Amino acid sequence: MNAKSGDTYMFAPDIETMGRDQLAQLQLAKLKKIVKHAYDNVPLYTERLDAAGIEPGDLKSLDDYAGFPFTVKEDLRATYPLGMFAVGRADVARFHASSGTTGKPTVVGYTREDLDVWADLMARCMACAGARPGDILHNAYGYGLFTGGLGFHDGAERLGMTVLPLSGGLTERQIMLLQDFGASIIGCTPSYALNIAEVGEKMGVDMRALPLEIGIHGAEPWSDELRAEIDRRLGIKAVDIYGLSEIIGPGVASECIEARDGLHAWEDCFLFESIDPDSGAVLPMGEAGELVITTLAKWAQPMLRYRTRDITRLVDGPCPCGRTHPRIMRITGRSDDMLIIRGVNMFPSQVESLLVGRPGIAPYYQLVVRREGTMDTLTVEVEAAPGVAAGDYAGIAKDVEHHIKGMIGVTCSAQVMAPGEVPRSEGKAVRVRDLRKKG
Repeated sequence: MNAKSGDTYMFAPDIETMGRDQLAQLQLAKLKKIVKHAYDNVPLYTERLDAAGIEPGDLKSLDDYAGFPFTVKEDLRATYPLGMFAVGRADVARFHASSGTTGKPTVVGYTREDLDVWADLMARCMACAGARPGDILHNAYGYGLFTGGLGFHDGAERLGMTVLPLSGGLTERQIMLLQDFGASIIGCTPSYALNIAEVGEKMGVDMRALPLEIGIHGAEPWSDELRAEIDRRLGIKAVDIYGLSEIIGPGVASECIEARDGLHAWEDCFLFESIDPDSGAVLPMGEAGELVITTLAKWAQPMLRYRTRDITRLVDGPCPCGRTHPRIMRITGRSDDMLIIRGVNMFPSQVESLLVGRPGIAPYYQLVVRREGTMDTLTVEVEAAPGVAAGDYAGIAKDVEHHIKGMIGVTCSAQVMAPGEVPRSEGKAVRVRDLRKKG
């Protein structure tokens, strides 16, 4: 393991340090091919481009692409299960799916070539995060239809790592295996990393003394404050990774171990845009907006201008690691997860940033939204730190209410729970309980 000694391992140095002009030329060449492939083979794209009066041959420069129509998640649901595929079923090597809020999952698929590209990208991400050939990966991402477990598994093997395919759950057993096998890298959601730390501490295990050095965490928004908590309790460097099933899964972008300041977005395989969520207008580099991604190297199911709903900034410029690809700064929330409480817009991640590390509070919380009359109300359930007297709960609650009001502008009520009462996560954390009646 060389991350602590400062060595730099470049999985694809010719790509990762490519100049801006050369990257743009590569993107345009790939974009022309993928747009034609989608137009010729996906009825939805044929109809959308025809309706807009656009032909694939109209794409002469990257600037021309701003006039092409968007793709949204509802398009995948409307064409369930295989209507967005651009190859025949026999050419699909694997299916994955994300959970559907209406009972139908969002189905995605890969050719064998797509799986090779995905494994390469995941190996690149893990190398960027500090992993090296020969390291042991303790893989606690969920296996199955979710893309996390198998995405990490294939990428780690491509990099030359040894994989412990644990998936989530059975946390005490996971801690035993962390002790016995001495993994140096752990992959899991940030909320589950915190759960592992807590369970280990209750078992009397010195988690900071384990051989673990790096955690690669994604699949849910998380704050710098939560990162610091994971670093402290596990004695590691926690690194962010980004992806989504509709695009490829994890592997779209990764923080580097050198800076941990924004995720390098792999422009040789994806085209990234930031747009105004309301108007759809493309925003200049550095301005906060909704992230839009086009796949440049996924043939089973190409995605053209896919609206991720993730709110972030794209930042260009030098990085200490030497990589030239722009960085996706930490996701502040999803446009469809934004809460409007008494006229104030807020994201759950804003509350997390304020709560984690405050005196007397453990880093576990949930936001409960209710409808009272015509207004939505917010209750913030926080958990008292071990050893805090129950008589102090009321004062802590008032401090939380005051802090959230002063920093975000939202009037809420806070409820302090006893240690262990806020639900723990073995996968993606449930940060919001929406108790409003629908319909």
